Amino acid sequence: MTPTFVYAQLNARLMPIERGERFEDPLLEAFEANELGEVTGGGTLQAANGEIEYCGLDIDVYDLAKAVRFLTKFLTKCGAPKGSMLQYEKKGKPVETPFGEAEGLALYLNGTDLPKKVYKECDINDLYEELNRLLGKHGRIEGHWQGPSETALYLYGKSAKKMQSLIGDHIAAYPLCQKSRLVVIA
Repeated sequence: MTPTFVYAQLNARLMPIERGERFEDPLLEAFEANELGEVTGGGTLQAANGEIEYCGLDIDVYDLAKAVRFLTKFLTKCGAPKGSMLQYEKKGKPVETPFGEAEGLALYLNGTDLPKKVYKECDINDLYEELNRLLGKHGRIEGHWQGPSETALYLYGKSAKKMQSLIGDHIAAYPLCQKSRLVVIA
C-alpha cells in the first residue's frame, strides 16, 4: 500500500528538541502501537529575524481517513495550539484540516533599552520559574527565542486571557519586564 503524505503544521513556536519531546516522540510511539503511519521528518519555519513562526511534522499514513481523525485528536491532546492544521491531498486536491485547542502568549523582553543595572541584577531563569509557578495548572513556558534586541518566552495553556491575568502583576512589577510586550500567538 502506497502511503499518503500528510504535513502537520503546528502553530507552536518550539525549537526542534521541544518539538520532538512534545509532539514527534509521542506520535512515533503511538504510530508504532496502531500502525496508522510513520513520522518521516520534522522542521521549523523561521522568520527573517530568526524567530520561529511554526514547526511541523512530515507524516506518511496508510489509511488517510483514520489517520486524519487520529492525528487531529492525538496532536490536540499533546497540546497543539489553535491555528494548527493537517495538509494533504485527497483525490488530487489540497485539503487543510484544522486542529488544536491550546492558546499561546509570547512575552517579548527588551534586551537592549533597559538600565544596565537591570540586566546585571535580574535573572531570566528566576522570571521563567516565577511565571511557571504563577501559571500553575493553567499553562507553562514551552519555548523561547533570543534575538538581537529581545528575548521571547512562549507560554501555552487553555486560555490566553487567564494566563495574562495570572502573570500580569508580576510582569508589571519585575524590572526585567520593563518595556516588554505580551502578544497573543495562538
